[in-house]
Amino acid sequence: MHYLYLAVIAAVVLGVIVGFAAPDVAKELKPLGTGFVNLIKMMISPIIFCTIVLGIGSVAKAASVGKVGLMAIVYFLAMSTFALGIGLVVGNILHPGEGLSLSPEAAAKAQQQAEGSEGTVDFLLGIIPESLVSAFTEGSVLQTLLVALLAGFALQKMGRAGEPVLRGIEHIQRLVFRILAMIMWAAPVGAFGAIAAVVGETGWDALKSLAVIMLGFYATCLLFVFVVLGSVLWFGARVNLFSLLRYLGREFLLIVSTSSSESALPRLIAKMEHLGVSKPVVGITVPTGYSFNLDGTAIYLTMATLFIATAQGSPLPVSEQISLLVFMIIASKGAAGVSGAGIATLAGGLQSHRPELVDGVGFILGIDRFMSEARAVTNFAGNAVATVLIGSWTKEFDRGQARRVFDGQDPFNEATLVDDHKPAGGDEATPRREPAAVN
Repeated sequence: MHYLYLAVIAAVVLGVIVGFAAPDVAKELKPLGTGFVNLIKMMISPIIFCTIVLGIGSVAKAASVGKVGLMAIVYFLAMSTFALGIGLVVGNILHPGEGLSLSPEAAAKAQQQAEGSEGTVDFLLGIIPESLVSAFTEGSVLQTLLVALLAGFALQKMGRAGEPVLRGIEHIQRLVFRILAMIMWAAPVGAFGAIAAVVGETGWDALKSLAVIMLGFYATCLLFVFVVLGSVLWFGARVNLFSLLRYLGREFLLIVSTSSSESALPRLIAKMEHLGVSKPVVGITVPTGYSFNLDGTAIYLTMATLFIATAQGSPLPVSEQISLLVFMIIASKGAAGVSGAGIATLAGGLQSHRPELVDGVGFILGIDRFMSEARAVTNFAGNAVATVLIGSWTKEFDRGQARRVFDGQDPFNEATLVDDHKPAGGDEATPRREPAAVN
């Protein structure tokens, strides 16, 4: 995946050069980006179905282990919602993509659709598919979401009888994500075509808009980690955020080098136990958080959606932003650690609210890889903070041990860490998905 990362960077640079050197030629390269986006769109429905069905199963499983699991789920949902809200607020303040006007035709089409939009009753009835299968074949994200929710809750009610079906969906999910990983190898081609076409059409305006959203996203992640997480950790557990981040310094370096928070999962489990959090709390909180506590991904999804809509001259009104937030809260679960799943979730959000804007995903793809490290680091910091908080709230946190660790009296012994370190909760607490290279 390191080669793919470098290839995308090279493709973006080459696309910018071609866009400036030969604008007319660059504009003809737009189908490359469109083709890649169509491949991603092809995967939206199966990804959402599998992640939502298995996500509901995970909630039931986590809640069944008692107070720790229920407390963790409530905290994760609250923080993810808060992160999504921050992304919307910052996006509305910065207005990334303003004045870019990537596609006047799409904006005109959006206006026509808005003028002849269907009523609330027709919209609600449209969410119901004609059949379970048509929800997938027609490409309606909201219909797929409805079917996934029904299937997930039905499997919950089935209990043990539904476990074989859940295992089958797990296998299907692995297949779907394997296909997605194969598609992501075409990312350099898609990024090259999308960036070249945009730069050829708009020149420096494109680069300035990309710089605005990148810097805005980095600043928002820093604000979230140091202000929001720092305050929550101090008032909730009386632990200094800087001490915790310094203790996890090597893990942050590993995440930055791999662009994946899951690359540091075994080390986080071992280090949280060494810090003084009990094994059962660590075994439940950390794996669950890797699927449900995606603060960096949440901020990215909302800011990227606002950017794409504004750049195409069709900004989202507040009502659509709120409904988008609700959609992202549900659909973003399970997007962590899977290469390309964030892009697929982003495309799904646009598909459900403004289908005509989905092509703009090809443009954000050009800088997506540059923002993946910030997403991964923010996700990781959020899960580390959550583990300490849950341990403190359940009185399963040894503060004396934590003080010794932070003071350097009991340093972490790297020799005790093995690659196959398992959560204390056993196999049931281990994340289902294979670690991937990019968040």
